Amino acid sequence: ASAGYIERNGEQYLVRVPGQVAGLDDIRNIVIGSRGSVPVRVRDVAEVGEGSELRTGAATIDGRETVLGTAMLLIGENSRTVAQSVAGRLDQIGETLPEGVAVRTVYDRTHLVEATIATVRNNLLEGALLVVVVLFLILGNIRAAVVTALVIPLAMLFAVTGMVETKVSANLMSLGAIDFGIIVDGAVIIVENCLRLLAAEQRRRGRLLTAPERLETVLAGAREVIGPSLFGTMIIAVVYLPVLTLAGVEGKMFTPMALTVVMALAGAALFSMTFVPAAVALLVRGRVVEHDNLFMRGARRIYLPLLSAAIRFRGAVVIAAAVLVVVSGYAATRMGGEFIPSLDEGDVAVAAFRIPGTSLSQSVAMQMALETRLLQLPEVKDVFSRTGTAEVATDPMPPSVSDGYVMLKPRNEWPDPAKTKAQLVADIERAADEIAGSSYEISQPIELRFNELISGVRSDVGVKIFGDDLDTLLRLAGEVQGAVRKVQGAADLKVEQVAGLPVLTVRLDREALSRYGLSAAAVQDIVEIAVGGKGAGQLFEGDRRFAIVVRLPDDLRGDPNAIRAIPVPLPPAAEAAPGATRAAWDGATAPQMRYVPLSAVASIDIVTGPNQISRENGKRRVVVSANVRERDLRSFVAEVQEAVARDVKLPPGYWIGWGGQFEQLVSAARRLAVVVPIALLLVFLLLFMSLGSVADAALVFSGVPLALTGGVAALLLRDIPLSISAGVGFIALSGVAVLNGLVIIAFIERLRAEGRPVIEAVREGALTRLRPVLMTALVASLGFVPMALATGAGAEVQRPLATVVIGGIVSSTLLTLLVLPALYVLFRRDRVAT
Repeated sequence: ASAGYIERNGEQYLVRVPGQVAGLDDIRNIVIGSRGSVPVRVRDVAEVGEGSELRTGAATIDGRETVLGTAMLLIGENSRTVAQSVAGRLDQIGETLPEGVAVRTVYDRTHLVEATIATVRNNLLEGALLVVVVLFLILGNIRAAVVTALVIPLAMLFAVTGMVETKVSANLMSLGAIDFGIIVDGAVIIVENCLRLLAAEQRRRGRLLTAPERLETVLAGAREVIGPSLFGTMIIAVVYLPVLTLAGVEGKMFTPMALTVVMALAGAALFSMTFVPAAVALLVRGRVVEHDNLFMRGARRIYLPLLSAAIRFRGAVVIAAAVLVVVSGYAATRMGGEFIPSLDEGDVAVAAFRIPGTSLSQSVAMQMALETRLLQLPEVKDVFSRTGTAEVATDPMPPSVSDGYVMLKPRNEWPDPAKTKAQLVADIERAADEIAGSSYEISQPIELRFNELISGVRSDVGVKIFGDDLDTLLRLAGEVQGAVRKVQGAADLKVEQVAGLPVLTVRLDREALSRYGLSAAAVQDIVEIAVGGKGAGQLFEGDRRFAIVVRLPDDLRGDPNAIRAIPVPLPPAAEAAPGATRAAWDGATAPQMRYVPLSAVASIDIVTGPNQISRENGKRRVVVSANVRERDLRSFVAEVQEAVARDVKLPPGYWIGWGGQFEQLVSAARRLAVVVPIALLLVFLLLFMSLGSVADAALVFSGVPLALTGGVAALLLRDIPLSISAGVGFIALSGVAVLNGLVIIAFIERLRAEGRPVIEAVREGALTRLRPVLMTALVASLGFVPMALATGAGAEVQRPLATVVIGGIVSSTLLTLLVLPALYVLFRRDRVAT
């Protein structure tokens, strides 16, 4: 302590009176009182030694205890960058550790991030290669194909610049919807039309064109189609607006995807209007021959009779298309659904739940036995676990709960590399069931936390029962569990552990307290000090500090009879109270303290109490949770809702809510149901602005339902349920579907304005625009083929989107080339174009 200062010989001296204890002996010699002039020291009444805090948690790995540290990622930080920084710092720490102590990383999200980025990179490179090959084969001019292909890196450079400015990181979601075929669609239309006019002009003049003549011809060709091309790109960008309105978890996941696509399309539109015409005029100098290659000759040979038949039997064609749309719409309502496809993280999470009240030591022993058993599986590399609550309680759990993480070997080290993840999970379940006394919930490390964060439920589905009385909630939870158990696909079914915790309860006797003159707070303090311990200061060793705690020895703390005998000091006025005992002290001359045992003023019993009380929006709730195996989420929940409504009768004041991924699916679906029609209305307005006619805009807009039929059919063929990922695919498809129709209708209108009869204009327009229509369809669909067929990490999330777009583009192209001419002749025959 500081005692001021003194001045001496012109100098100032601070006065310090150090009183801090420096070791255990200092604590032992502290005087706490005296009896008959004899000092009473701490060592006389207590044993002083180094101890440990009461453990609330433990960590184990491969069947032995360990110390586990977790690096927590701050909000907004990049996981890959942080993980790399942590790894570098761990290498530095490892060099300073004493001999026999080592630091090893057991779980690093960087591996999954790198794997998913590798999948995206491979998909983009393969898609770009397919697009370039198709451009060369159909255009038949290598320079024109190169000019068109150069839009890909330029547009991506534009998009990456935008991603840096908007702080969107490159990952599976932000790059997951990039299709280089869609990006070059506008450039394809412009280049194809310029080549057609260059070839026609060379034929007309009978010689190669001069530079000014090329520039003039290319300018005319670009002007012809730049309107439809620009409007088509704008339409594709507009349909992504609904994705930008998503909120919550789904918004965090899919908004970066929509932003990246819109920025890439903006870059593509900019370079298609500026770079592409200039590059064609400067680079395409030689002879341009307008002839069909083998592919286009075959396509025209097949298309011409089909087009004639469609025009002739236009009523039947339109009716058949309408029936197809209705059938596909009905099929879509019968399809299953899920929030997003489950991403294969490469590892497995096994959460173990034991009877409430299981001690930490018992839980640790059971968890180590589980780890030892799981290590016997040949596919398993390591198993580590967290039991109870860590010292830094970022994720509090009772001692009866353990979070286990099963780290798997690389697939090429498995005895059977063809073994599926579902088969391995089944093996893990069978191995875990051999360790009695626990129930298990099997998931994946990130998926488990993801489910818990979005709705407070770790499982895929949570049935939340709300009400006031805990016993009633537990009864209803049991009935709900019985109803869910009957539904096919239910796995890891459990009721939240809200009861069954054994509690040693010290129930104070108010009359006895009054009789002895004691307050409830005084007795509570004594029990707290004796059993839980109470801080009495700190001991410093250099920069380290240790708490000084006063409590009973462990052998007495763990004995209920010893707790009953804890002496409770009485105030002086209660010296004569019955049942009080005098503390003996040889040679004492000072007044002696009187005590009564704790059992005289309280009853000490072991009772069963609540394990936890969960509330949501201020209301008590109990959750029945389940994972879904081998079926889709939406149909499972629909069947569960039906079973619960049939089998569970809720009393007044009680109700049921639904959590887990299903909650996010419903939330996203409701928002999309509002904003998607608005986006489609914007698409129609853009079509009207481009064509100047409501009727023509309606004809082109008919491509949207025709495209959706192919998307639904593709999902059905591949047995992929509807999801938000597939929904984004349908949104993208809505924009792509109208692009080809816009090009055909705009060209037909120009021919009509020249005075051509309607059927002749339709036939010539459809045949003339066959090549750009097929080219844009091929590049757009082939750009997604690697994504649809990929099997790497993260491919599950991209597969529904790619499948929808490919199926929709195929159906949209085929139906647009046949149904759109039939519709035009049927509904626009008598109109004179102007």
